[in-house]
Amino acid sequence: MTTNLLGLPATLLPEDPDVTAAIANTGLDASDVVVAHPSSPLAWALLANNAFNAKRTLESYAFARVGYHRGLDALRKAGWKGHGPVPWSHVPNRGVLRAFYALRRAAAAIGEQSEVDRLGALLDDSDPTAAALIEAERA
Repeated sequence: MTTNLLGLPATLLPEDPDVTAAIANTGLDASDVVVAHPSSPLAWALLANNAFNAKRTLESYAFARVGYHRGLDALRKAGWKGHGPVPWSHVPNRGVLRAFYALRRAAAAIGEQSEVDRLGALLDDSDPTAAALIEAERA
Protein backbone atom coordinates (compact mmCIF):
# COMPACT_ATOMS: atom_id res chain seq x y z
CA MET A 1 0.00 0.00 0.00
CA THR A 2 1.10 3.57 -0.62
CA THR A 3 0.28 6.53 1.61
CA ASN A 4 -1.43 9.78 0.59
CA LEU A 5 -0.74 13.24 2.00
CA LEU A 6 -3.28 12.71 4.79
CA GLY A 7 -1.39 9.69 6.02
CA LEU A 8 -4.08 7.16 5.11
CA PRO A 9 -2.69 4.14 3.30
CA ALA A 10 -4.01 3.61 -0.22
CA THR A 11 -5.59 0.24 -0.74
CA LEU A 12 -4.20 -1.58 -3.75
CA LEU A 13 -6.05 -4.71 -4.74
CA PRO A 14 -4.15 -7.63 -6.26
CA GLU A 15 -4.39 -8.30 -9.96
CA ASP A 16 -6.86 -10.94 -11.10
CA PRO A 17 -5.56 -12.19 -14.45
CA ASP A 18 -8.26 -14.86 -14.75
CA VAL A 19 -11.04 -12.24 -14.65
CA THR A 20 -9.13 -9.94 -16.98
CA ALA A 21 -8.68 -12.79 -19.47
CA ALA A 22 -12.34 -13.79 -19.22
CA ILE A 23 -13.48 -10.22 -19.90
CA ALA A 24 -11.08 -9.89 -22.83
CA ASN A 25 -12.52 -13.05 -24.38
CA THR A 26 -15.14 -11.61 -26.72
CA GLY A 27 -16.97 -14.95 -26.73
CA LEU A 28 -18.07 -14.39 -23.14
CA ASP A 29 -20.76 -11.99 -22.06
CA ALA A 30 -20.77 -10.41 -18.61
CA SER A 31 -23.09 -13.06 -17.16
CA ASP A 32 -20.65 -15.79 -18.21
CA VAL A 33 -17.83 -13.89 -16.49
CA VAL A 34 -19.90 -13.55 -13.30
CA VAL A 35 -20.71 -17.26 -13.30
CA ALA A 36 -17.03 -18.11 -13.73
CA HIS A 37 -15.85 -15.45 -11.24
CA PRO A 38 -18.70 -14.65 -8.82
CA SER A 39 -16.44 -12.82 -6.35
CA SER A 40 -15.27 -10.29 -8.96
CA PRO A 41 -16.66 -6.79 -8.40
CA LEU A 42 -15.58 -5.91 -11.95
CA ALA A 43 -17.65 -8.72 -13.46
CA TRP A 44 -20.73 -7.62 -11.47
CA ALA A 45 -20.14 -3.97 -12.40
CA LEU A 46 -20.01 -4.91 -16.09
CA LEU A 47 -23.20 -6.92 -15.74
CA ALA A 48 -24.86 -3.94 -14.00
CA ASN A 49 -23.67 -1.61 -16.74
CA ASN A 50 -25.05 -3.87 -19.47
CA ALA A 51 -28.43 -4.05 -17.72
CA PHE A 52 -28.50 -0.28 -17.22
CA ASN A 53 -27.70 0.35 -20.89
CA ALA A 54 -30.53 -2.04 -21.82
CA LYS A 55 -32.89 0.04 -19.61
CA ARG A 56 -33.27 -2.80 -17.10
CA THR A 57 -32.81 -0.47 -14.15
CA LEU A 58 -33.86 -2.78 -11.33
CA GLU A 59 -31.63 -5.57 -12.62
CA SER A 60 -28.80 -3.07 -12.88
CA TYR A 61 -29.39 -2.02 -9.29
CA ALA A 62 -29.37 -5.63 -8.08
CA PHE A 63 -26.21 -6.54 -10.02
CA ALA A 64 -24.47 -3.37 -8.83
CA ARG A 65 -25.48 -4.10 -5.24
CA VAL A 66 -23.75 -7.49 -5.45
CA GLY A 67 -20.69 -5.87 -7.04
CA TYR A 68 -20.62 -3.28 -4.28
CA HIS A 69 -20.60 -5.96 -1.59
CA ARG A 70 -18.01 -8.05 -3.45
CA GLY A 71 -15.93 -4.88 -3.72
CA LEU A 72 -16.18 -4.16 -0.01
CA ASP A 73 -15.13 -7.75 0.70
CA ALA A 74 -12.09 -7.40 -1.59
CA LEU A 75 -11.08 -4.07 -0.06
CA ARG A 76 -11.36 -5.38 3.50
CA LYS A 77 -9.33 -8.44 2.57
CA ALA A 78 -6.64 -6.05 1.27
CA GLY A 79 -6.56 -4.16 4.58
CA TRP A 80 -9.02 -1.33 3.93
CA LYS A 81 -10.63 -0.06 7.12
CA GLY A 82 -13.75 1.53 5.63
CA HIS A 83 -12.13 4.77 4.48
CA GLY A 84 -9.11 6.03 2.65
CA PRO A 85 -7.85 6.08 -0.90
CA VAL A 86 -8.62 3.39 -3.44
CA PRO A 87 -6.81 4.93 -6.40
CA TRP A 88 -8.23 4.57 -9.91
CA SER A 89 -4.64 4.68 -11.21
CA HIS A 90 -4.13 1.17 -9.80
CA VAL A 91 -5.93 -0.86 -12.47
CA PRO A 92 -7.10 -3.74 -10.20
CA ASN A 93 -9.02 -1.18 -8.08
CA ARG A 94 -11.17 -0.15 -11.03
CA GLY A 95 -13.66 -3.00 -10.67
CA VAL A 96 -14.57 -1.89 -7.16
CA LEU A 97 -14.83 1.75 -8.19
CA ARG A 98 -16.97 0.78 -11.18
CA ALA A 99 -19.27 -1.22 -8.89
CA PHE A 100 -19.64 1.78 -6.55
CA TYR A 101 -20.39 4.01 -9.55
CA ALA A 102 -22.89 1.52 -11.04
CA LEU A 103 -24.78 1.31 -7.76
CA ARG A 104 -24.86 5.09 -7.39
CA ARG A 105 -26.17 5.47 -10.96
CA ALA A 106 -28.86 2.82 -10.53
CA ALA A 107 -29.87 4.26 -7.14
CA ALA A 108 -30.28 7.66 -8.80
CA ALA A 109 -32.45 6.11 -11.50
CA ILE A 110 -34.87 4.72 -8.91
CA GLY A 111 -34.86 7.86 -6.78
CA GLU A 112 -32.94 6.54 -3.78
CA GLN A 113 -31.25 9.86 -2.97
CA SER A 114 -29.74 8.90 0.38
CA GLU A 115 -27.95 6.00 -1.35
CA VAL A 116 -26.77 8.33 -4.12
CA ASP A 117 -25.32 10.72 -1.54
CA ARG A 118 -23.64 7.95 0.46
CA LEU A 119 -22.11 6.35 -2.63
CA GLY A 120 -21.00 9.72 -3.97
CA ALA A 121 -19.13 10.32 -0.71
CA LEU A 122 -17.64 6.82 -0.85
CA LEU A 123 -16.45 7.35 -4.41
CA ASP A 124 -14.97 10.74 -3.54
CA ASP A 125 -13.23 9.32 -0.48
CA SER A 126 -11.88 6.43 -2.55
CA ASP A 127 -10.71 8.51 -5.52
CA PRO A 128 -12.23 11.90 -6.33
CA THR A 129 -11.41 11.43 -10.03
CA ALA A 130 -13.00 7.98 -10.48
CA ALA A 131 -16.59 8.98 -11.30
CA ALA A 132 -15.52 11.53 -13.91
CA LEU A 133 -13.12 9.04 -15.49
CA ILE A 134 -15.84 6.37 -15.70
CA GLU A 135 -18.26 8.89 -17.21
CA ALA A 136 -15.63 10.03 -19.73
CA GLU A 137 -15.27 6.45 -20.96
CA ARG A 138 -18.95 6.45 -21.90
CA ALA A 139 -18.78 9.71 -23.86
